[in-house]
Amino acid sequence: MRAANPATTVLVAKIIPMNPSSCAECGQRTVALNAAIDGWAAGKTTAASPIVVVDQWTGFSTATDTYDGVHPNAAGDQKMSDRWYPALTAALRRTSPAPTASLSLPPTPSHTPSPTPTQTPTGPTHPTDSPSPTQTVGGCTATWRTAGQWPGGFQAEVTVRNTGAVAIPYWVVRFTFPGGQQLSQSWNAQVAQGGAAVVARSASWNGALAPGAEATFGFLATGAVPNPPPTPVCALG
Repeated sequence: MRAANPATTVLVAKIIPMNPSSCAECGQRTVALNAAIDGWAAGKTTAASPIVVVDQWTGFSTATDTYDGVHPNAAGDQKMSDRWYPALTAALRRTSPAPTASLSLPPTPSHTPSPTPTQTPTGPTHPTDSPSPTQTVGGCTATWRTAGQWPGGFQAEVTVRNTGAVAIPYWVVRFTFPGGQQLSQSWNAQVAQGGAAVVARSASWNGALAPGAEATFGFLATGAVPNPPPTPVCALG
């Protein structure tokens, strides 16, 4: 999916649960595979090729959404498409040329994405989606999602969406960690921490958002998963 924008988004799916009658261990193998995906994606993602993990596991039931414990039935197909379609459309928006309309705001600052470390967290457990606090300021909305966790750390994503009627040239998201959590890695934004306060500024290639468009940045942090999650606040600069 390469277009005029230099970034190429890679979508990776956590597979649906499995419970085949002929393979007693297949269910646990699926759990183990999905548990490793978040850490793998976090270690491989870059500003030029961000990796977005689509969770096809959570909320999927082999009893009601498959006809044999493996293959999706009509209900399962619908659940899978409902998860995949928003991620795909968001990826296509990120790889499209930036919109030409603009607001009367200060010039877009020049951001350089931070190098992405290659370390991968060990021993992640299967993630569970946390509540998604959302804060709207003007035409900019930011939504938090806990994407994965393991002993001593976690992965989270924040999706920024332009809910206004005109394009925005760039965005800034702020939130506060409640319990001593510390950033260790980030991607798709310039993320900095001072004490408990965290500020994320859009990268040069994902700041411009047309009405209805969105961008997602992610990070790894040490410490316990915030409960309740932080409420990110999005601003236009």
